[in-house]
Amino acid sequence: MTASRITPCLWFDKEAEEAATFYASVIPDTRIDSVERAPGDYPAGKSGDVLMVELTLGGMKVTAMNGGPFFKFNEAISLQLSVEDQAQLDHLYSALSAVPQAEQCGWIKDRYGLSWQLVPKAFVALMKDPDPAVRTRVFEAMMPMKRLDIAALEAAARG
Repeated sequence: MTASRITPCLWFDKEAEEAATFYASVIPDTRIDSVERAPGDYPAGKSGDVLMVELTLGGMKVTAMNGGPFFKFNEAISLQLSVEDQAQLDHLYSALSAVPQAEQCGWIKDRYGLSWQLVPKAFVALMKDPDPAVRTRVFEAMMPMKRLDIAALEAAARG
């Protein structure tokens, strides 16, 4: 299998390295691969400032760029993170969610304004159940949830 030719680039004001370090401390299979610094002074900064950070984020290559205050993250794009179990889900909610009022159906917003979808593997499996009544019950149980509750979703599946 060849490596992907697409690398998402996340635009930060000046927090690319800080964000990459934070994500590496919270998200499994995440590490900083390289940091590119400005070789000289430039209109928006000075020599040695971080320009780009290449990281592996949850196993995917991503670039974090310090591009200035011109653009902000919004809900038009989010990163979907597959989660093993309720303990990991709860840990990631606590670590990543910085805007509780933005939480809905497993969606959260982090301290940098980036939106995430925390998706338990159990939820994906339940939504692929061959019985449409099971899928409907699981979906209806999920809709009012802020943070997903795997046990409650499984109970809804059982009816």
